[in-house]
Amino acid sequence: MRPVYIPVGHIVNAHGIKGELKLNPEGFTPEFVAAFDTLYVNGEPVRVKSRRVHKSTLLLTLPGVEDMDAALALKGREVSIRREDAHLPTGEYFDAELEGLTVLDDATGAELGKLHRVLHYPAHKVYEVRGAREYLIPAVPGVFIASVDVDGGTLRVHNMKGLATDEN
Repeated sequence: MRPVYIPVGHIVNAHGIKGELKLNPEGFTPEFVAAFDTLYVNGEPVRVKSRRVHKSTLLLTLPGVEDMDAALALKGREVSIRREDAHLPTGEYFDAELEGLTVLDDATGAELGKLHRVLHYPAHKVYEVRGAREYLIPAVPGVFIASVDVDGGTLRVHNMKGLATDEN
């Protein structure tokens, strides 16, 4: 089942004295997050007054946050977007949609475990799968990933020697 909200980062600090907030995107570019007019701070919808990308962060102005004290009161809060507001190309998914999927060996249909976490590396993502064994599966469609069915709750992989962490 697809999540309703996708976490995109945390408010890490105030920026300046006029209530601007510094958001560190986690797993997303600041430009991607800046495209949304409504963000969800701890689950509450907030209409963004202004936004600008600054280095690798996003600086936001929100209603009711007029000074540094009000901005600092939001420090550490999780910021999310609503899944239905986001549009990804076909075949791409948010990490939050994939985590928890049942991972199956495409050749045998055997369950390998659940997708526990998506790790980000420069070349590509790696899926950490935990079950009776732990697997690290590169997220490369056609090579390691056979199919993804988010609505059906399954991820089918081409299981190869060496993907389990206890194999040489």
